[in-house]
Amino acid sequence: MIRKTFPVPPLGCNCSILGDPITKHAIIVDPGGAHQTILKHVQEMGLTVVSVIHTHAHFDHFLASGEIKKATGATLCLHSDDRRLWEMLDVQCRMFGIPYVPAPLPEYWLHDDEKIIVGSMEGVALHTPGHTPGSMCFFFPSDALLLAGDTLFRGGIGRTDLWGGDGEAIQRSIRERLYALEDDTRVVTSHGPETQIGFERENNPFVGA
Repeated sequence: MIRKTFPVPPLGCNCSILGDPITKHAIIVDPGGAHQTILKHVQEMGLTVVSVIHTHAHFDHFLASGEIKKATGATLCLHSDDRRLWEMLDVQCRMFGIPYVPAPLPEYWLHDDEKIIVGSMEGVALHTPGHTPGSMCFFFPSDALLLAGDTLFRGGIGRTDLWGGDGEAIQRSIRERLYALEDDTRVVTSHGPETQIGFERENNPFVGA
């Protein structure tokens, strides 16, 4: 796998570009903003974007999605339980004082345990509700890599006081879906540094094993 992860404005969401070294096809996960920067990285990596997938539908995870779709023709993907949040982009932006940039509705609705195949690269979508109703994590077994969105952070978990948040659900998602992964699974969080499943299982103060 070819991977580059970097924070984008306005709230420092970690955007990831994942590419197949054979076909050079790629997916972008959580393009929160700065579409020109994201597309520049894609070009420098020699990749062709086929899909943009979202861990959830908070504005800081998809503000650049519309512009990236215009530039690449990529398919926008999201879990259907977050459709209402996506449709509230203007409300979300207004609440946080962020300029509103319209984004088209996703064309493809992801499902729990669905395979994500890009060339020879294969992952699985895990429905992990709690931060939002449709929150998802994306696990790539051959690389022992988990993109956790805002579900799990290093020493923390996602907030549950916004639209559709559920404190019990996020703890259940982490214990049942994420802590079931191997200890050495690398966790790319959507904000802040990376971590590992084993470390969080033993040390996370919010959700223990």
